[in-house]
Amino acid sequence: MNPQIIERLPGAKDIEQPKGRGRRFTLNGVLWPLQVVFGFFFAGSGFGKVLLYDGVLYAAAPRAVAWYAAVPQPLIVFIGVCEVLGGVGLILPAMTGVKPKLTPLAAAGLTLTMILAAGFHIVRGEYALVPANLLLGGGTAFIAVGRGKLRPVAPATITTSRALQSFAVLGALALLVCAPTWYTMTNVQF
Repeated sequence: MNPQIIERLPGAKDIEQPKGRGRRFTLNGVLWPLQVVFGFFFAGSGFGKVLLYDGVLYAAAPRAVAWYAAVPQPLIVFIGVCEVLGGVGLILPAMTGVKPKLTPLAAAGLTLTMILAAGFHIVRGEYALVPANLLLGGGTAFIAVGRGKLRPVAPATITTSRALQSFAVLGALALLVCAPTWYTMTNVQF
């Protein structure tokens, strides 16, 4: 009913008007998109580093990313593996309910990685890279606290539906993140 008409009715001042059904933000509603975005970002970023196991790609990489020249190849690949596993860990354990405590642990590990990366870039005088490290570290810290203490996901048994969802997420990671990263790194001249 129109609010102006209601006000003209006798006794209308005593009637409590229903609140509008606006969009409500919940912690869970904020955490899920963050987990997906950060999960995809870290999986893609890490996959690019994992590809540097190839000596030819590693030799060309410092032309695109200057700090690669200061880090041994095995360490870059190790960081990449950690980022890929952390990115997947932000999404799958919470989504399936199987070992959901791994999600805040993955987020905490990625937070530590970003703190160390910020320190590394400060020591090298690469101050322009530090805000990105702090933003990524802050986001993953928020996920770690949110999923660890404030809004944890309850453990559940794996079902066919959850398994299929997991495979769909892994397929999306492969198609949307890993395949373009692989193509770019193997076919584009730096």
